[in-house]
Amino acid sequence: MRISRFLVRSGLTVAAAAALPLALTAQPATARASGISVSTTGSTVSVVTSACTQINGSWGTAALLGSAQASFAQGRQVALSGTAAGQSAAWSGVSPGTYTVVVMCSNGSTAGTQSVIVSTPVTPRVTTTPAVTASPSRGVMGGLGGAARDYGPVAMGVGGALVGSGVIAAAWFLRRRSKPYRL
Repeated sequence: MRISRFLVRSGLTVAAAAALPLALTAQPATARASGISVSTTGSTVSVVTSACTQINGSWGTAALLGSAQASFAQGRQVALSGTAAGQSAAWSGVSPGTYTVVVMCSNGSTAGTQSVIVSTPVTPRVTTTPAVTASPSRGVMGGLGGAARDYGPVAMGVGGALVGSGVIAAAWFLRRRSKPYRL
């Protein structure tokens, strides 16, 4: 009786362990249905897919729909280009906002639909720096071996604590070693 309960428990454990990786890698149905990947870089939106096949020299068309546009025909359309391994399309000069990318293959099927947010591009600020002089402003740190970094009080305190604990541990070890009758 004991062995059969053990086998039942271990069998359930093995079944749960075998099902766990499958449950973790399963994706929702909406994620599997979309065969496209959309990305943004600044004001450029691009889409990549491998779901379309070439018919009469055309892979299909991709459309970028704004919030006020409801159908594929109203969006900014771009023909897909690429190979059988992957097709892509891109739109440049896209203003900030939320858009929907729809890819229609040349056979009339939809490869996927995905929303994307284009944010305001951040312009880098340019600052001017004074001219670099030939000699260092603080001179050579001879006491630190010419090191360029000055360590703060926290780093020095931690280092001192480590050295101190090492000295104490070494003294304790040597004291215990010199008296073998102690345990």
